[in-house]
Amino acid sequence: MTLRHKVLIVDDEPHIRRLIQAALARADYAVIEAENGRIALELVEAERPDIVLLDLGLPDRDGLELVPIIKAHSTATLIIVSAREATEEKVTALDLGADDYLTKPFDTNELLARVRVALRNRLGKDGGVAALKIGELEIDLMKRKVMKAGKDVHLTPKEYAVFAQLAQFPGRVITHKQIMDHVWPNESEHHVEYLRVLIRTLRQKIEFDPQRPQIIGNELGIGYRLQSPD
Repeated sequence: MTLRHKVLIVDDEPHIRRLIQAALARADYAVIEAENGRIALELVEAERPDIVLLDLGLPDRDGLELVPIIKAHSTATLIIVSAREATEEKVTALDLGADDYLTKPFDTNELLARVRVALRNRLGKDGGVAALKIGELEIDLMKRKVMKAGKDVHLTPKEYAVFAQLAQFPGRVITHKQIMDHVWPNESEHHVEYLRVLIRTLRQKIEFDPQRPQIIGNELGIGYRLQSPD
């Protein structure tokens, strides 16, 4: 028997829980639900879900408070599903440890796609897979090798550091701060413009049409996302 992946929905609105539950059930996920933060933390501990879909506007505490707690006590992938649209809220959630952010109202097909990407990332991490293919671009993180249409792509150390960080989590938004803390760890002051310049040169090397990038996506004001592999 194949064990179904378990998804925890944390939302105080019953109709939202029903909508998400129905979509996940049709896709054959096992679903559990929580209407507030207290129950959510109990279920994270007791049920060990693979994915947590977390609303931020909970009745007993702000969902942002739960992000580091869930990440500290669970290996679950955490996707924020919230009506809060402010860039600052999204950046804060991602910097606190959330793996992705989906804004309400949402299309259930997009939600399912985010869940599938999250599960692929989990399986890749658990199995030690460190290679992926996006169209004619091939990335092997174990060998530190990038190939485009069968030819080696020569990246500077910082270009590779940024690209490798995105490639470790395809489909997931990596914030400006997360990238800069990784690539420039000893800098007391980070300048986003340095990162933007580096991304532009990186796109010149890996994109087939740098003016219309298809591999490295820009989440305006938040960070960057590598396209999910084929």
